[in-house]
Amino acid sequence: METRICSGFSSRVLRRRGLTLSSSFEYHADALGCSSLMARTNRRTAVVLFQLGGPDSIDSIEPFLYNLFCDPDIIDFPFAKLGRKPLAKLISTTRAKKVQHHYEVIGGGSPIRRHTEQQARALERRLAECGVDARCFVAMRYWHPFTEEAVAGIEAGGYSHVVLLPLYPQYSRTTTGSSLNEWHRRFRLQGRQLTCIREFYQNEQYLDALARKIDEALIRFADPSDVVLVFSAHSVPVAVIAQGDPYQRQIEETVRLVMQRGAWTNRPVLCYQSKVGASKWLQPSLRSTIRELAGSGVRKLCVVPISFVSDHVETLGEIDHEGRELAHAAGIEQFEMTCGLNDAPEFIAALAELVVDSLGKETSQAEKLVSAAALPLLADGAALA
Repeated sequence: METRICSGFSSRVLRRRGLTLSSSFEYHADALGCSSLMARTNRRTAVVLFQLGGPDSIDSIEPFLYNLFCDPDIIDFPFAKLGRKPLAKLISTTRAKKVQHHYEVIGGGSPIRRHTEQQARALERRLAECGVDARCFVAMRYWHPFTEEAVAGIEAGGYSHVVLLPLYPQYSRTTTGSSLNEWHRRFRLQGRQLTCIREFYQNEQYLDALARKIDEALIRFADPSDVVLVFSAHSVPVAVIAQGDPYQRQIEETVRLVMQRGAWTNRPVLCYQSKVGASKWLQPSLRSTIRELAGSGVRKLCVVPISFVSDHVETLGEIDHEGRELAHAAGIEQFEMTCGLNDAPEFIAALAELVVDSLGKETSQAEKLVSAAALPLLADGAALA
């Protein structure tokens, strides 16, 4: 059994770094490289948490979607500079009417800002326990608080080091890439040091947090072994994957790793959701998967939102409301969805580990990143590979 100490780092994590616990399980900041970081840096660190954002009211759905479809990392085609904004206006106007009911059933707006700010405050506390003087900023891509708001806060705060932490476990140019491109368009180093965490789907504490949420959902069933685990990820255009985007491969690897972590015997099924437009996106869809499973005699489903770290419209509206209705109509007797990671202690511990490791890599090449890969600062407008 693993022993959790202080800021959520387990004995397994310490052993992985060649360290051991004392008999009294006393926590020492230096065990995680924290005191040495402070001694070497003696500086304030800004951690930027990136998310897509979401409309905070029914009236903000259309402008949120307009911002999304104006993104060159989302909508790109020949002569896009001329046609992107008119196309974005057309899509957002039409799409807003279609998705309005999703927001209505979850209270009239997305809770993603609230969840992300809670994650930011919880991460600050974790890092403080580790001796890292850090403040976390939220940078939403398509709605408030926008990236430029985080930039302004950092520039006014006298921070000497910036850690970029996109809250997308798996990398895609349409999510992490877009957020980082927007960041670089607006941020200037001006002597600051910068570290970026590209993805974290292999981080062991992140996988532990996922496994715990699945366990919590499975105990709602009388016989958990008789449940199909449906892993649902946000879909992306097939053309993006064909250009070398690693997202699909990393999603599949996440499913494999978390199934291994949980040691369940349940049947896993991977599907995708939230397709937009007429182009070909990753399949099968969540809707078709539910229908096919029900048609094959499956009566118990547990849906795991595998690409999301917060509850928002894609989980609460598309899965837990629309998906549940579809499942019951198709003959599914029990339908459950795992809760979002949100500010669960295990997940915040994973984020803290990522930040501490990234700072350790920046200050000492002897410290290796456990679950994250550092990215160099990109040239303006450059696409992330």
